[in-house]
Amino acid sequence: MSNPLVDIPNTPFKTPPFSAIKNEHFKPAIEQLIEVAKSEIDEIIERIDIPDFANTIEALEKAGKQLDRASSIFFNLNSAETNDEIQAIAKEVSPLLTEFSNDILLNERLFNKVKSVYDTVERSFLNTEQKTLLDKTYKGFVRNGALLDNNQKDQLRKIDVELAQLSLTFGEHVLAETNKYEMIIDNDEDLAGLPQFVINQASETAKEKGHEGKWVFTLDYPSYVPFVTYAANRELRKELSIAAGSKAFKGDEFDNQDIVKQIASLRHQRANLLGYDTHAHFILEERMAESPEKVMSFLSEIGTYGKGGAERDVQEVADYAEQLDGIEELQRWDFAYYSEKLKKEKYTIDDEMLKPYFKLENVIDGVFETAKRLFDLDFVRTDKIDKYHSDVMTYEVKDSSGKHVSVFYADFFPRAGKRAGAWMTSYAGQYKDQDGDHRPLVSIVCNFTKPTGDTPSLLAFNEVTTLFHEFGHALHGMLANGQYESLSGTSVYWDFVELPSQILENWCYEKECLDLFAKHYETGEAIPTELIQKIKDSANFMEGYQTMRQLSFGMLDMAWHGQDNSNIEGVAQFERSIMSKTDVLPSIPNTNMSCAFSHIFQGGYSAGYYSYKWAEVLDADAFEYFKQNGIFNKEVADLFKDNVLSRGGAEHPMILYKKFRGQEPDVKALLRRAGLVKS
Repeated sequence: MSNPLVDIPNTPFKTPPFSAIKNEHFKPAIEQLIEVAKSEIDEIIERIDIPDFANTIEALEKAGKQLDRASSIFFNLNSAETNDEIQAIAKEVSPLLTEFSNDILLNERLFNKVKSVYDTVERSFLNTEQKTLLDKTYKGFVRNGALLDNNQKDQLRKIDVELAQLSLTFGEHVLAETNKYEMIIDNDEDLAGLPQFVINQASETAKEKGHEGKWVFTLDYPSYVPFVTYAANRELRKELSIAAGSKAFKGDEFDNQDIVKQIASLRHQRANLLGYDTHAHFILEERMAESPEKVMSFLSEIGTYGKGGAERDVQEVADYAEQLDGIEELQRWDFAYYSEKLKKEKYTIDDEMLKPYFKLENVIDGVFETAKRLFDLDFVRTDKIDKYHSDVMTYEVKDSSGKHVSVFYADFFPRAGKRAGAWMTSYAGQYKDQDGDHRPLVSIVCNFTKPTGDTPSLLAFNEVTTLFHEFGHALHGMLANGQYESLSGTSVYWDFVELPSQILENWCYEKECLDLFAKHYETGEAIPTELIQKIKDSANFMEGYQTMRQLSFGMLDMAWHGQDNSNIEGVAQFERSIMSKTDVLPSIPNTNMSCAFSHIFQGGYSAGYYSYKWAEVLDADAFEYFKQNGIFNKEVADLFKDNVLSRGGAEHPMILYKKFRGQEPDVKALLRRAGLVKS
């Protein structure tokens, strides 16, 4: 039987034939392609000639590419367009893929060939990227148990299968909790304070969920965030905040407390088995930060400047809330509401004032124009590329000479089968071989407010920066220009991967960039200069509070992964002991961050959440360089493209950064931008 996941697609740029792919194709394809990949591995093992870089390291790099493609399609759909059947298939295929990965990494004969090359190859004959691939390949085996005895290898296999299953279940629980919650409002007085677009969206959601004539709010960010920011009804803000904070923490079938403890314990056991003190030590060996001690020192340094600023921020909002409404003790469900009112009063600016200037289509044009001016890219909308949902927009990306660079998918609106948040991913990475330069298939997925009636999708300013952020990741993938897929694009150290995304957010605050796309959706009027100045003036509003909030997440992550937690009494007590050190607002009873902390228990950020702040230092320092020379300066943009965006993980990120910047990043650059230090 023909299977579109196995057959080489006869599509433009070998893009996935989504319309031909059915759920019943996934498991058979993955099982078949695992066998194909195994035969490719066996061919390497059975070679009788002396192992060398080409017949072992490069051959291993090429093995399993079809399996990688099929797996990427499946797991991307499991995030962006899932259903009960796909989730059930994920539970079946994840252990198969984990087992296959372990079969490779724990194969003694294969490792002996890799080790032979690693020990004997004349490195002076290898270029920089080849040396990196050799080191990464060897370490990949060692860090996955190649030096363990057979009994230890069996233990490692068991742990890895358990972790893969637990991570999937964790994510399913969070998604199920998000999808099942509805706050139904039938009294229009309870809508006081909400912008009309939020009310319209809630009405549309109510219709979709069978509550005609009412309003429904959910835990999806485009619904949740505006409600807690603008709703005057304090009790309803409290209700929604508690619902959001108690996801997977209710003691029911979707509770994640035991899963969190199991994941942390198994990760610790795995690290010990491999000879590391903790999971954090294991992870950070291959990060710019290098060690838990350096991470904690970094977080503490930022916290030294941030804590006082956070306390001042909260006190300012508390005084304002008391003066305005007699609020005696500011609660977490009050902070967004009163800080937004205070921001509007201080800067006479709010999202409702700005949204008309940020029609989604215009912002898309703006980010494309930014990419054109910086990196000579053109985005051509096309209907020739198959897509997995009608909401998805597809583009061919070309350079200034008209040469094909990439395919780009953009998926912007929330739906039931799509997880919350925003992310960049790819369906195929870039690499070069005897057939030429294989260009990438890149996607960004977001959850912006849908158009309703005559009103288009209008973005809050933080959604504008989100789009630029994810597009920065996409550029990292699109502009990849490496030899090996495992080193190209976003295949870099985790604490370096956010630099391209976070630096691009800076352009959203610059008049020269905003003038390209920020036009009123009804009148076509360009955003007034005074509004741009207000955006800049208000950029550091509550920055102390936001800094400590991010640090608290990073410290919670390090607490889970930087020590042995096998004897903790409970998730709630453990989390409180950590978060209380950074809290500047009263905690909410019966809520818990850890049980829905998908970044570290489902995504790839375990022992790595600090990297958001780390990358902020990089991006603040890098953007200072642009500012000194002009935000669209081609010379600086070329340096960034040639040494960061196109190079992927070809070299150590600090080497790449210094080639671009000419110096190591300065922590004070972030503190200066945040207004937490003068110079």
